[in-house]
Amino acid sequence: MKHYLVLLGLLLLTVCGMGQLKSPEQFLGYPLGSQYTPHWKIVNYFTYVAKEMGDRVSLEKIGETYEGRPLYLACLSAAANMRNIEEIRKNNLRLAGVLTDKSAADNNPVIVWLSYNVHGNEPSSSEAAMLTLYQLLTLQSAQAWLQNTVVVIDPCLNPDGRDRYVNWFNSVRSKIPDPQPVTREHNEPWPGGRVNHYNFDMNRDWAWQTQTETRSRIRKYMQWLPQIHCDYHEQGYNEPYYFAPAAEPFHEVITPWQRSFQTDIGKNHAKYFDAKGWLYFTKERFDLFYPSYGDTYPVYNGSIGMTYEQGGHSRGGLAVLTEDGDTLTLTDRVMHHYTTGISTVEIASLNAQKLLSNFRQFYADAMAGKVGEYKTYVIRNTGNARTATLLQLLDKNHIKYQYASTGTGNGYNYFTGKTENFSLSNGDILVSAYQPHGVMAKVLFEPRSRLSDSATYDITAWSLPYVHGLQCWATAQRIAGSDNAPAIPAPVVNRDGYAYLVEWKSFNAAFLLSDLLQKGVKIRFSEKRFIQDGHEYQPGTLIIIRPLNRLVANLDKLVEDAAAKYQVGLSSINSGFVDKGADFGSPDVKSLAAPRIACLTGEGVGSNAAGEVWYLFEQQLNYPLSLINSRDLRPDVLNKYDVLIMPDGNYRFLNDKDAAAGLRNWIQQGGKLIALEGAVSQLASNDWGPKLKKNDADEKGDGRKGDYTALHRYEDRERDALPGSIPGAIYKVELDNSHPLAFGYTNPYFTLKQDDNIYEFMKDGWNVGVVKKDQQMAGFAGYKVKERLQDGTLFAVQEMGGGSVVYLADNPLFRNFWEGGKLLFANAVFMVGH
Repeated sequence: MKHYLVLLGLLLLTVCGMGQLKSPEQFLGYPLGSQYTPHWKIVNYFTYVAKEMGDRVSLEKIGETYEGRPLYLACLSAAANMRNIEEIRKNNLRLAGVLTDKSAADNNPVIVWLSYNVHGNEPSSSEAAMLTLYQLLTLQSAQAWLQNTVVVIDPCLNPDGRDRYVNWFNSVRSKIPDPQPVTREHNEPWPGGRVNHYNFDMNRDWAWQTQTETRSRIRKYMQWLPQIHCDYHEQGYNEPYYFAPAAEPFHEVITPWQRSFQTDIGKNHAKYFDAKGWLYFTKERFDLFYPSYGDTYPVYNGSIGMTYEQGGHSRGGLAVLTEDGDTLTLTDRVMHHYTTGISTVEIASLNAQKLLSNFRQFYADAMAGKVGEYKTYVIRNTGNARTATLLQLLDKNHIKYQYASTGTGNGYNYFTGKTENFSLSNGDILVSAYQPHGVMAKVLFEPRSRLSDSATYDITAWSLPYVHGLQCWATAQRIAGSDNAPAIPAPVVNRDGYAYLVEWKSFNAAFLLSDLLQKGVKIRFSEKRFIQDGHEYQPGTLIIIRPLNRLVANLDKLVEDAAAKYQVGLSSINSGFVDKGADFGSPDVKSLAAPRIACLTGEGVGSNAAGEVWYLFEQQLNYPLSLINSRDLRPDVLNKYDVLIMPDGNYRFLNDKDAAAGLRNWIQQGGKLIALEGAVSQLASNDWGPKLKKNDADEKGDGRKGDYTALHRYEDRERDALPGSIPGAIYKVELDNSHPLAFGYTNPYFTLKQDDNIYEFMKDGWNVGVVKKDQQMAGFAGYKVKERLQDGTLFAVQEMGGGSVVYLADNPLFRNFWEGGKLLFANAVFMVGH
């Protein structure tokens, strides 16, 4: 407790007469910082405090993790505020124009939201959450703050990852903490505690909401819309503490007030850190651009969103020796995070009215359409599940939309990159800038985000029309629409017909395929277009022939229910003799069997990449997937499977001639290998498949005599790397949609390039996805990268004996929100190789 008393003296605060409430140390039986607290004990402490201080604290369970751990939110304020907390919450939504039942009152308390431990192996913040809760209820000065402040505490955003780290650490820790970084208690095993159950980085998931933890949190967040949000993290153990203001680039929608008040908050923190002699830095490294972080997402929803980074991370242990020769302890880390939390509440209270008035103005400007040059985003409504998936994302983010009637407009065409006239079709989707969440709508839809600084922390392009592969126009016109969706006629199918047909137009068709294959339904698909009854069916169309499925009980109900559940079009046909094209007994109509699929995981495999595959199969396709550690891959293991997926990684076995030969032999005997990202480049370096393309510019500027391009100023070392940098830009890919890998695509495919890898056109394989000249659509790419990324292959298929290899040089499953790529991956799994 010595550390606590010193800090309380530093903050010039005195303890109230709350002697009956136990501190975390008294409740847990050990001082905070002396050991890591498992999630269940954190929950127990918050539950205890809510019970003891029920007039000033409420605790709400908001969901569960994939592993069944509870997710809680605590809300605390002065007793008078807590008696009226629901009206305070609603009034805050009225200030934002989200709730319009009556006029907003001006005297609302300010709302501060503190989010802890989104990365499970950055564990000090959940320890700090308990101390922050206790001190806000027991410090005399805090009682004054809580008169005009409501504090929402999320004590642990990632309980599964936290407990993975804590349980591992407690199983290997020494009796006396060993500060040497080389020891095992400072080196956690794969996949680490950073990620959730499915290996997702949930600090990149705020806008996309792919994970159940994120969805549970955002549902509540949008019911509060706080004025301040703090996201607690840890970084390398040699780094000083980081707090606001953030680094450039700031997105252009961030208001002058949001910028300046970050500085005010930082200065408030600095006075406490300076007094204690704690090192810190600001305005570096952590920018405000990518929209799906725990700081930017709140910013684009009207808050002062901030990241706080403490040195430590998974290698911090209970004590670690830093490069300066100091010993950083868990107690130190807890106290630093506690200090910024208390300081944030303090300055929020002192500036409550300014925060509320600027928050209100933020939303007023959005509703007046003052944000951005485009006033309406027009999305062509294809009537299939791709459009429905986009609308679901808009709903999650409370972005309003309407439906168009016929008409014309002029705007930026996302597919051509030009401003041109376009026609409106009945039922097209209209997303207006004139709405409370108009800022977020602009950020998610803008064709090209403006970068004030190219040295950014994450991807620089995410425009939803490219992500979903939907035709869209951004127009300066304000186009009115209707709230009523156009009626979609129910499909008319003939249960006495010869076959059911399912058009392969979206990833949802793969849901249906997965479902029916596992129920024993025999399914075929056409490799070529065919015409029947005046309708042209594209390659990939699924064919369910009723006579071939006579032994399947309730076939008609199974098929019709699946089509309705997964929102895919269903039709019927009366004969296998088609009007034009291949009849259903043709060699061009292939049979689909349920493949046995494995995915490599473990050391050397990118944990996020493996998790994306795992999640796709288990939570979306609901299809069996075996996860195999790469070190356990042997011929007898391979022979149990038809498809092997190699996510991004560095595979040691490929450098073993016998192991590589065993993999090649399995493919030649009929296996299918799907390699992604780094696995493609590693295969290429081992003389598999496409060859990495070289650029003449790679050979220039090598420091030869008389060549001054090798001379650089040390202070410019970060910027000197930018010409060869591509943190995440969108490129247009031309697809050969006659090949099974590209079935279902009628428009260009837009890929997220995160490296400069591009491959020579294959002579002994199929170049299914190629990039030609000048195909960058959005995001930053250095000039050297732009020169390189042209006239090459990104997606290819190589036939090898009786099997095949699919090369996906870019990740079509990126963070599970890159919806346009999921059908490509489904094609690789189910369609290629027949």
